[in-house]
Amino acid sequence: MSTHLPLLPGTLIDGRPATLGVLGGGQLGRMFVHAAQAMGYETVVLDPDPASPAGRVSHHFIQADYRDASGLAELALRAHAVTTEFENVPAESLAQLAAKLPVAPMAEAVAIAQDRIREKAHFARCAAASGVAPAAHAAIERPADLAAVPEMLLPGILKTARLGYDGKGQAHVATRAELAAAWERLGQVPCVLEQLLPLAAECSVIVARGRDGQAVSLPPQRNLHRDGILALTDVHDGNLPAAQARQAELATQRIAAELDYVGVLCVEYFLLRDGRLVVNEMAPRPHNSGHYSIDACEVSQFELQVRTLAGLPLAEPRLRGAALMLNLLGDLWWGADGLPRTPPWAELLALPGAHLHLYGKREARRGRKMGHLTFTGPDAAGVREQAQRAATLLGLEAFRR
Repeated sequence: MSTHLPLLPGTLIDGRPATLGVLGGGQLGRMFVHAAQAMGYETVVLDPDPASPAGRVSHHFIQADYRDASGLAELALRAHAVTTEFENVPAESLAQLAAKLPVAPMAEAVAIAQDRIREKAHFARCAAASGVAPAAHAAIERPADLAAVPEMLLPGILKTARLGYDGKGQAHVATRAELAAAWERLGQVPCVLEQLLPLAAECSVIVARGRDGQAVSLPPQRNLHRDGILALTDVHDGNLPAAQARQAELATQRIAAELDYVGVLCVEYFLLRDGRLVVNEMAPRPHNSGHYSIDACEVSQFELQVRTLAGLPLAEPRLRGAALMLNLLGDLWWGADGLPRTPPWAELLALPGAHLHLYGKREARRGRKMGHLTFTGPDAAGVREQAQRAATLLGLEAFRR
């Protein structure tokens, strides 16, 4: 590798400005690009979509498939270090780039996150030290595995081992017959059957870890999902029981350390009604539940992604106050009459503590993440009041603690 870390912002390397690359041009890439540019780096994005949100704001854009040899070669020439903005980028592409320049996260960590079977095995290995295990589960890779499923796993949730996100590739099953039928509908691809658990809450922790092992964490986030898609994230002192919040932080640190992880990692958890914490899944990148950090923390998850990639010191992302983030889906751009509409931005931005982020996507589709709206303030009650007002203006279902 010709690049020497730390890669300092605003410097010239072989006559070229220090440049950070990203595989993926979606909203996470866009926010990474904004953070990198604010710190003085040039950026380059590789994505197959000519209208990708990140590609349109980057200094350089390479329109290519994630496996395209010439596109990857050009990325390696333009960038001095490369990251990714989503977990389904081919791990082999990251490995190919890593032979030429620093890459974070590493290909092996991404490969584990792409496969629920390997991911569960990693969580189980970490559980002895962290005390936080995954839900009881079984891998289903062949017809014989259906008959071997323990009774305790029913009712359960059948999930494809690969390429599932935002509730896709999943099915609730109550009986063996339903399990067999669901596996058939999912194409008999490798799956994981997880025991259905009595949930009290869902939460996540985002950790940033450097090559030297230094790690910092964002405050634990309490999340609400609707139809498998994150609807809101609530962050403030007391949003979760203190013992479980601390346990989730330590478990996330352990999961990252056991991977020798470099970069930003999000781990999602279930808090059960009996107080137990169960680890659900991880994302080797910044996460939707951490977007509030742009406005509410002293260092955002995207600046931390820049710092881990460039080999810079990691600052503690302290929360300035309370924050609540609402996801803005494409449904909001359509009225009850089925006609397109513009959401009431003026009324929303008149609310105290409102911070609007739109992702630059040209087409609003139902279920598509178009932006987010974060409310910040000195106390949780005031922030929730303004967020409830925003939900009413947007026509969203009211939310409760």
